[in-house]
Amino acid sequence: MKKPFIAGNWKMFKTVSEAVSLVQTIKAGVSHKTDCDIVVCPPFTALSAVSKTLEDSSIDLGAQNMHFESEGAFTGEVSPLMLKDVRCRYVVLGHSERRQHFKEDDALINKKVKTAVKYSLVPILCIGETLAERESRQFFEVVKKQFDESLQGLTGEDVSKIVLAYEPVWAIGTGQTATPEQAEQMHSYVRRLLNEKYGNEIASRVPILYGGSVKPDNIGQLMRKPNVDGALVGGASLKAETFTQIIVNAAEACKAEVHS
Repeated sequence: MKKPFIAGNWKMFKTVSEAVSLVQTIKAGVSHKTDCDIVVCPPFTALSAVSKTLEDSSIDLGAQNMHFESEGAFTGEVSPLMLKDVRCRYVVLGHSERRQHFKEDDALINKKVKTAVKYSLVPILCIGETLAERESRQFFEVVKKQFDESLQGLTGEDVSKIVLAYEPVWAIGTGQTATPEQAEQMHSYVRRLLNEKYGNEIASRVPILYGGSVKPDNIGQLMRKPNVDGALVGGASLKAETFTQIIVNAAEACKAEVHS
């Protein structure tokens, strides 16, 4: 049975006190869950406080971004060493909002992925196409370019330590979700890219998450697809009850597949 991987990206929401309150409620709701890998990614200002709240918990901590240098004169940036210092295990890289609003390209994201691996942080590397690219039937080419360039120069061993997240940009925060069939089509394609470049063993080990308006009522259908290993959850991760229900439904869907 596959073990679902559910990560919550809180984006630019929650003050420190709000973040602690949210994670306390999530922690209480899933404290019994051992059949799901769970990650929360608060804003930088709340990482330290949330880290303390997650002590003695099975929930892991992630950051939403980082710089590719370990230190230096980079005003406003956060280094991998700073993330390690507050016990982050994961870091989201290449999110479509970073690509769109902050003009991050694949070359920059590649530097960040290499740095994350170097410092034993697990990158959650995001790839995905825009609505225009989907409608012009370029989605495979776009995702392959992001895949190739973001992972350029990494060894198979390096890639075995990352998580991939397919996030169709047209489905982020829009309420529109890729159908389970569309998600599986792209996840299967990404799995094939991994297999061709790094071999079947690594391809089978790398989790591929779906991101884009994930909710409790669609996570089950998504998780029943063979190449969907979990979800990168945006807005729905900001409410403890909703996020907890996504986790529960994801785990139940995987159990149901085993018994079906």
